[in-house]
Amino acid sequence: MKTLQRIALLTVALFTFGNVHAQKLKSFGSSIEKKIGFVKKKVPYTDVVSYLGYAAPNTEDEVKNGKKFYYIYVWVPVVAPELGLRMMSPAKKVKAKNPIKGKNYDANASSDDFFDTYITLERSDVITKKGIKNAADANWTVLARNDDSSEMPKQPSGSSYNSLLRYKSKTGSPTKALTRGLYRVGFTTFKRGEVKGTFIAQIGSPVKLPGVVMAKTVDELIAHM
Repeated sequence: MKTLQRIALLTVALFTFGNVHAQKLKSFGSSIEKKIGFVKKKVPYTDVVSYLGYAAPNTEDEVKNGKKFYYIYVWVPVVAPELGLRMMSPAKKVKAKNPIKGKNYDANASSDDFFDTYITLERSDVITKKGIKNAADANWTVLARNDDSSEMPKQPSGSSYNSLLRYKSKTGSPTKALTRGLYRVGFTTFKRGEVKGTFIAQIGSPVKLPGVVMAKTVDELIAHM
């Protein structure tokens, strides 16, 4: 009997240890906090758009400061008071409502590969749908960036290397306000090297933003608008 009990306890311990670093996304909380009893909790974004993708080595969009950057383009149709952005890798088994999927995501969805996410939220000077086709000549402003966030689930390695940022519109600055227009999510790794693995990127807003579109390329973005 004691032997059976030891086996059972060991099985539970192994199962628990194996799932300590299992990634599970909670609701995406905004910067607005609400007191519930004696605890303050972040009010979830009312509008969240999800993108599932796979970053393959040597397919980067740009090398910047020695790092290989990938971009996801986003069309935001109306003015927003705040935008939240978070990224988690890997995206294996993650659940998201009506996610947009990159072309090579399904073929790599079961991959165990992941990377140390580093994200940027960038805004262009393109403010009309017609102007999107000229995105190659757009000027980009980095609104916010993040490397590691303790609010995000730990990666399978046990490290808190997933990313999250929140950005409030700066109405007094023409380049830092969250206006209608073309945005992009930039991502890479903290260390220089290859970016490889599945990921989920989510953009959240405290107000409904009907018509938000996310795509890996400008051409795909135009095709889905």
